Amino acid sequence: MRRQKYLSISAMIAYITFINMFIPLSTDLYLPALPEMGNYFSASEFLVGLTLTIFFFVFAVSMVLFGPLSDKFGRRPILIFGAAIYTAASFACAVSANIYFLLAGRFFQAIGSGAVITVSTALIKDCFRGQVMRKILAITQALGVIAPMVAPLVGGVLLTFTDWRGSFYLLTILGTINLIVAFLFCETLPEHRRYQGEILNSLTLLAEVAREKYFMAVLIMFAFLSKPYMAYLSASSFIYVEHFNLTAQEYSYFFAVNSAASIAGPILYLKLKNNLSNISMLRLCFFVAMTSGILVLTIGQSSAVMFLLAFLPFTVIGAVARPFSMEILLMEAKENVGTAASIINFVPTLFGSLGMMLGTLPWSNFINGLGMIMTTATTLSILLWILIRCGKFGSARQSASDLT
Repeated sequence: MRRQKYLSISAMIAYITFINMFIPLSTDLYLPALPEMGNYFSASEFLVGLTLTIFFFVFAVSMVLFGPLSDKFGRRPILIFGAAIYTAASFACAVSANIYFLLAGRFFQAIGSGAVITVSTALIKDCFRGQVMRKILAITQALGVIAPMVAPLVGGVLLTFTDWRGSFYLLTILGTINLIVAFLFCETLPEHRRYQGEILNSLTLLAEVAREKYFMAVLIMFAFLSKPYMAYLSASSFIYVEHFNLTAQEYSYFFAVNSAASIAGPILYLKLKNNLSNISMLRLCFFVAMTSGILVLTIGQSSAVMFLLAFLPFTVIGAVARPFSMEILLMEAKENVGTAASIINFVPTLFGSLGMMLGTLPWSNFINGLGMIMTTATTLSILLWILIRCGKFGSARQSASDLT
């Protein structure tokens, strides 16, 4: 790790964790206010849900662009640029006069987020190695779930004395803090390790990474498992508030309990990693994900509590799969780590934005729709793994990352 003048190792870990909290904060904080926003703007559920979908879609695309740029210009300038754009866009969202101005603000907020998250993933590979990197992945994931656990609670509390704008004002403040720390950050990618070609040619690095068939197949396989949670994210307020007739404050409690369960994921990942092979870990992920989807379809209608209990296993196993997949994919990336990091983040986010869109489709019943998304996505992930095991996409570069 290149020595930081102002940030200790502990401070770097805290900062990387803080950066990774930006995405759940940018979505979960205003989830309790979605129904209110629909009434305020006289907008449909789909249009209000689009504030989530457009964020994740643009976020995914922006990561692809900023990954190669971080390999060309270094991590620090991209980090500062992203933090500045995010902060300005958050303020624009807070002062939106109509739903379309809000969508535009979310568009630019997503661009800033893409730059910041791409750098945060690259920093893990830049700064840490081996067992230490594995622990850092688990720590950042474990601490990162504090945001989705606390965000809806904070959002619910904000609604008691302010309107939906309060959430975006808070995001503006957090963005400002991120920008200040970004200026204190010292570059971790030395000049001799940067891409030396032209700016436009740096985008060809994306094609080089994308040609790694095994890498891309594994990435897409895990991306299928990420899609249902994002569908839950976009549909949860409508399920709890409109289907089960809970208040926005009560919804925030249920959402927080589900998010709190994900804290166990990274801890469970470290324990399972010491006792199970990669294949056994993956089989466990598939089994729990499919079981949870079936439970949502069968007992999820009963009550808000039963729906929560049916979806909880998927939340936990998803929190196990995130550091697990990140470790596997980062081990496959030997060079152009910024570009690889952008693709590692891009594909699941793209699938997640699709999941959000599917989650807010005009289902006759949002719970059944979510259950169908969960079982279908898990089935597709299993089918892709079978093809990987059959050698259709080649083999892993390193035996430790082998899933066959």
